[in-house]
Amino acid sequence: MVDERETVKGAAGGVRRMSPGEAKSLLDLGYFYVDVRSVAEFHDLHPVGALNIPLLAPGPGGAPPSIEEFLAMMKRLFARDARIVVGCATGVRSLRAAELLLAAGFADAVDQRAGVEGARGAFGNLVEPGWVEAGFPVASGPDAGSFATLQLQGKVDADRARS
Repeated sequence: MVDERETVKGAAGGVRRMSPGEAKSLLDLGYFYVDVRSVAEFHDLHPVGALNIPLLAPGPGGAPPSIEEFLAMMKRLFARDARIVVGCATGVRSLRAAELLLAAGFADAVDQRAGVEGARGAFGNLVEPGWVEAGFPVASGPDAGSFATLQLQGKVDADRARS
């Protein structure tokens, strides 16, 4: 299991990667949790208060949103100085999303390393527990953070994101 923070070098100069516990601490300080999994995955189970903005996964109607559509929605919903934790199922999509956000000018986007389900090794073995196994609060079904709801609104505010 990995405990310390790690930074992945990328086009944006590096993405801070956090354990689920470190990510939860940031949320308690007012960060937004952006879940980049598909709408169906989000509705199955997601961190309480998460906002669903899919990246390269089927959205409504089955068509995957493009990277440009993902970034356009993020820019519409968030100020560039918004504090954002990005999560997914295992940490692969969220790392890519955090890299994209930093390259697009977002100042504080971090990746929650092990996602909701946990990071897996080459043979499917759990190498780092995710959000669920860490025992942090989860919800299921559509809610205020669902993709369809977010498509209809303007900027998000910190109070709504934590409710």
